[in-house]
Amino acid sequence: MDQALAQSEPVNERLPPPELFRDLRTTTTGLGTREATRRLAMYGPNELTRRTRPRWPGQLLAQFTQPLALLLMLAAVLAWLGGTPSLAVAVVAVILLNAAFAFVQEVQAERAVEALAAYLPATARVLRDNDPAEVPARELVPGDVVIVGEGDRICADARLIDGSLTVDMSALNGESVPVNRSADAEAVAGPLLEAGELVFSGTACVAGQAHAVVTRTGMHTEIGRIAALSQRGRTEPSPLERQVRRATWIIAAVAVVAGAAFLPIGVFAGLGWAAAISFAIGLLVANVPEGLLPTITLALAAGVRDLARGGAVVKRLSAVETLGSTTVICTDKTGTLTRNRMQVTRLWLHGSEIAVPDAAGDTRARRLAHTAALCTTAGNGGAQDPTEVALLRLAETLGDPVRPQERDRDRRALYSFDARLKRMATLDGNEIHVKGALESVLPLCTGVLASSGAVVALTPPIEADLAATVDRYAAAGLRVLAMAHRDVGPQVPTSRDEAETGLTLLGLVAMADPPRPEVADAVAAAHRAGIRIHVITGDYGPTAAEIARQVGLPGRRIVTGAEVERLSDAGLDRLLAGNEEIVFARSSPEGKLRICEALRAGGQIVAMTGDGVNDAPALRHADIGVAMGRSGTDVAREAATMVLTDDNFATIVRAVDSGRRVFDNLRKFVLYIFAHAVPEVVPFLIFALSGGAVPLPLTVLQILAIDLGTETVPALALGREQAEPGTMDRPPRSARAGVIDRRLLLRAWGLLGVVSAVLVMAGFFGVLWHAGWRPGDPVGAGSPLHHAYLQATTMTFAGIVACQVGTAFAARTEHASLRSIGLWTNKLLLAGIAFELVFAAALIYLPPLQAVFGTAALTAGQLVALLPMPLAVWGVDELYRWRQRRATEDPPDRALRPCRARAGGETLGVSTTHGGQR
Repeated sequence: MDQALAQSEPVNERLPPPELFRDLRTTTTGLGTREATRRLAMYGPNELTRRTRPRWPGQLLAQFTQPLALLLMLAAVLAWLGGTPSLAVAVVAVILLNAAFAFVQEVQAERAVEALAAYLPATARVLRDNDPAEVPARELVPGDVVIVGEGDRICADARLIDGSLTVDMSALNGESVPVNRSADAEAVAGPLLEAGELVFSGTACVAGQAHAVVTRTGMHTEIGRIAALSQRGRTEPSPLERQVRRATWIIAAVAVVAGAAFLPIGVFAGLGWAAAISFAIGLLVANVPEGLLPTITLALAAGVRDLARGGAVVKRLSAVETLGSTTVICTDKTGTLTRNRMQVTRLWLHGSEIAVPDAAGDTRARRLAHTAALCTTAGNGGAQDPTEVALLRLAETLGDPVRPQERDRDRRALYSFDARLKRMATLDGNEIHVKGALESVLPLCTGVLASSGAVVALTPPIEADLAATVDRYAAAGLRVLAMAHRDVGPQVPTSRDEAETGLTLLGLVAMADPPRPEVADAVAAAHRAGIRIHVITGDYGPTAAEIARQVGLPGRRIVTGAEVERLSDAGLDRLLAGNEEIVFARSSPEGKLRICEALRAGGQIVAMTGDGVNDAPALRHADIGVAMGRSGTDVAREAATMVLTDDNFATIVRAVDSGRRVFDNLRKFVLYIFAHAVPEVVPFLIFALSGGAVPLPLTVLQILAIDLGTETVPALALGREQAEPGTMDRPPRSARAGVIDRRLLLRAWGLLGVVSAVLVMAGFFGVLWHAGWRPGDPVGAGSPLHHAYLQATTMTFAGIVACQVGTAFAARTEHASLRSIGLWTNKLLLAGIAFELVFAAALIYLPPLQAVFGTAALTAGQLVALLPMPLAVWGVDELYRWRQRRATEDPPDRALRPCRARAGGETLGVSTTHGGQR
């Protein structure tokens, strides 16, 4: 029977054991081997399954159906039919190159469910035929009775039937503080994960011993439900992918319309069909920026390398740009805003409170820490209770370390933590040591250790002080434990009740998972950049709100997971529509996913952080899923788009800064590439409009040499420009703001392109006229003007290259002057320009390449004529940007410019300090 069908009517895990045994048809002695085998065949194995992954041939085939690829295929077919197979081969090579780059970018492993499966242990201890047995975890079935002890990883969802446990639930709830589970816990309303009698697959037992009956296995467990959420839906394209796709359709439409419009002109002007086809191919190739997609891919790859050096590993190239458009960061608390390491911060001693750094010389503080460290079981491998680890660390900090091996060797008795009693005790040597909640420990105490070292009686004022202190610590998000002890001599107590009486209270320890020190500055930087930050956590609201306050998040509104569940989609949209920053507490995986989807539906670009299994669905569906590399689970890392190797929230903000820089640089090299479309198209238009009287000023292979040869390296170098000042002081751009917009096209085509086209055509006609050519004169092979024609087309090619140099320097800034950023600061660009010039010289002067590309060597005079072209292109654009800056400059700033100039850059007459003094 199919597992989904077999478990389509789940049992109520929260029933008392007798009713649960009845529904599961089992007993306290477990199942028989034959019955377990039958149920395994019926329910299926206890493992996580996944949907079929897309096969790579389909992904590869999709690369050849992109609009630019289809357009280039058309050009290749026309070239083949037109009798130029070498051109057809060259265009096909371009198609294959673009497809290879895009395919490598998109192919990425989806291993989230495999990583989830790693949370299920290989074996489990069960009762079979009333005898303990160890069986493969995948063979567990509903009705099995499992034995769970300290250090075990729990294999299935189950209900405790005896005993109590302390369970690390961080994989499911994301919180570092373990929770208590007991067979006789009182049933209270609330989320299933908070049920005091239930344990869940993928969590770990850090203390205690218990038996539990299995209620759910495989994909029907909580971890299985999260696996299903993680697989829901498709990964949507990033803003950059949508923009590039839209731009390619626009480019394709322009190329087709241009070809359809001007091809009849060429025919009616007297061109033959062969010349008309050559013209159509040239127009298509000139309009298609063959180097655009490879250049974008390589520039994004460079951004990925930069981020990796800064502690952020990006698994999807387009995510680099998406980071720059982030408008909302939804951050987890534990391990992201905090260190994910419990740390004792304050001690209460009778008559005083001491911060831990100031307690090193205090005798009572050392005694308190020593008792706390002895009353632990952590430190010998397996799952570790972070609270006990913090207590061991406290003793070491105060100069009285407790070695776990020595502690266990000298221990005479252990009274394990009991979730009902809320305390544990140990007999070490002749002393009983007790730790637990104050309300549990205080009734067992008859005195308190005073500052003099004597024991004084507990009085109502002392008890009131203790109660007020606990309330104050709890309000500050601290976890409080009371410590007590008693000397019992060589006699071992006969019972726990006998041991835990007549105690002396030593004091209180208050601990917390403290915020990372660098987070506050990162939050401030995010706010300056116009980014909102919501905290989504499984922790209690007041604790999370206090951490948020400490890191600079002023929002005081706390919304619980239960409140989110009660909200309709419209209500949740309204809640998130404002500018308020909210703390979402006790959030479930579904709630976190709903918040993410509501923000995205409102037009926000969402970066979602997380480190637990419970975070995987939201990480997968956010625009940017950010997982923790150190403390995060494999599940979160596989579901995320970006992994922080340092688990540092500040790295997210640095990544946003890098993403904005990458976006700006994308615009720079798109401007650089598009600017050359005009001087590449104009020669074909002149050829067509003249009816062949003007020979073709540029060949198709020369265009390919420009698009894939001379312009690629400088374009990549523009992708490595440093950020312009104020990058993180501006609000996020709109999600609808594309890399290619009207302003960029006006600057590329209307300014840089037109200037370049005029200069290039002037060079072409100058060479022909100097050789005595007149419109209509033959320039074909064997004619007297053929060499001059080859030099003229080479002049067109070299002129475009020269204008590329000027465009490269002009494109380095969008607003600032070249002087303000420095002429020589981008050494990669200088190297790219050097490569460009060497490559062009090789095509012009090497005979084998001359034969392929139809070039001829230029004279010294012709080379001199090229020298002013870069300066002219850059100079016109510099003047354009200067006028743009003047138009946007405030009048007071303009009035102060002479003062600044006279003061060597300082502003005179205006003081920003008190008393008018600088």
